[in-house]
Amino acid sequence: MRSLLQLTLDLFDPPAPPPPPPALRATALEAPVPPAIPLADALIPASFIHPRATRELLLGNARVAFEFIRGKRRTIGFVVGADGLSVRAPRWVALRDVDAAVKEKADWILRKLAETQQRHAKLEATRIEWKDGAVFPFLGEPVLVRLDPEHGFAGVGAMLDAGSGTQARVLRLAVANSAGPEQIRDAAQAWLMRQARRIFTERLDHFAPQLGVRWNKLSLSNASTRWGSASADGAIRLHWRLVHFRMPVVDYVVAHELAHLRVMDHSHRFWETVESVVPDYGALRQQLKDQPVPKW
Repeated sequence: MRSLLQLTLDLFDPPAPPPPPPALRATALEAPVPPAIPLADALIPASFIHPRATRELLLGNARVAFEFIRGKRRTIGFVVGADGLSVRAPRWVALRDVDAAVKEKADWILRKLAETQQRHAKLEATRIEWKDGAVFPFLGEPVLVRLDPEHGFAGVGAMLDAGSGTQARVLRLAVANSAGPEQIRDAAQAWLMRQARRIFTERLDHFAPQLGVRWNKLSLSNASTRWGSASADGAIRLHWRLVHFRMPVVDYVVAHELAHLRVMDHSHRFWETVESVVPDYGALRQQLKDQPVPKW
């Protein structure tokens, strides 16, 4: 039975870089201790229902409905993604063996399903409601949106007021009070993209001489899976939504892409190059992975 099993890597976990030497290793951020789960909540049966589910099993105290696909493969494979559990199996494997395989991997499956569910809930909590009074992070600090249709703001459509004390900074948009969410969102995005180009250009110019490289073109990206990329000809692409993060995280991504102009892979030499200008890159890389990006 075990020869039929193939544990598919979780789609959300990118491969980690090789660790630096002990003397140079960055200190990892200490994870917060999660609050205790009330007993009543722990006893409530969990449900994980894939939208294209065709089979269902009870794994421990959890109901798991999963997508089941047969195909030209030699083993049974498991994938836990945003929709839930998908199981793929050879055409010749009996359904009872498929169910047995799922039950044998129940601990791993339930853990990954719970992690994915928590990640989704955390992401939904960051969703921005685009209206007067909306709040979004800019360089790690909250910014409050205010509609100011009577102001032209020197033709750029928006202006960021300086914050005072503990109050959030205010982004004033030259948008009508009757504007819908899409119009407000587009105006805020246009402002963020202008800030992104300015900030990225400054940080590229800061790190390039330190790394002994030259960049010649910056493009703003809206890719769904990558924060940045670099080409051997010096072209750099950076996701404009990086400006939601603190400046040290932005610096890590900028240095990462510039380091590729010296080393075009993720070898140990590449990570040493990144570390030469961003010594705590390990902790910053983890922040980039753990901190949810606001959902638009």
